[in-house]
Amino acid sequence: MGALIWDKVGERFYETGVDHVVLYKMLDEIPNNAITPYGDGVAWNGVTTISESASGGEPSPLFADNIKYLNLISTETAALSIGAYTYPEEFEECDGTRTIATGVIARQQPRKQFGLSYRTRIGNDQQADDYGYKLHLVYGCYASPSERAYNTVNESPEAIGFSWSVTTTPVELTGFKPTSILTIDSTKVPPAKLTDLENLLYGTDGTGGASGTNAMLPLPDKVISTIGTNNG
Repeated sequence: MGALIWDKVGERFYETGVDHVVLYKMLDEIPNNAITPYGDGVAWNGVTTISESASGGEPSPLFADNIKYLNLISTETAALSIGAYTYPEEFEECDGTRTIATGVIARQQPRKQFGLSYRTRIGNDQQADDYGYKLHLVYGCYASPSERAYNTVNESPEAIGFSWSVTTTPVELTGFKPTSILTIDSTKVPPAKLTDLENLLYGTDGTGGASGTNAMLPLPDKVISTIGTNNG
């Protein structure tokens, strides 16, 4: 193995940016044979930031026989915060608003669950931001809107920023504990299989007389079967 070497050329990695955000709203009625409980995906433009955070996973010590006996670890939960200049119309139900007449919406309505996918870039010292990217799939999202500040236009105008705190509910993952977030690294997944997954996430245009497919959010087991457990 030899001596350790730091900061080798090509190994100075970093992550940056957020783009390709897609919203998948939960279906009102989920068929028994449904591949996913989420409806067709829609592009979410104007997203400025998505922050992931975790809570729980904390030790609770137990004492016995005059010693620290063991630690019980609390369940870990995942959460997000989203910042954006705008949001798709389909997100209104997730934000607790409903259209009650043309051009008229009511707030403080029941909020609908949703799923989310987005992409962040991986860079290094040789290829900059073009080294690769990560796909982040988030399940069981429930949004709580933050305050909205409407300010007068002045000599330093700014667009209104919207933000939401998002909690998640984990979904099943065969062979592992339930999870709310999957992350797929483009530098480690074969390109052909990555394309298959992205065709599910973003939909496809019809070619050669074949019809296109709508964007969908596959559940974790479908993601694994699409990219292969051993990437072979």
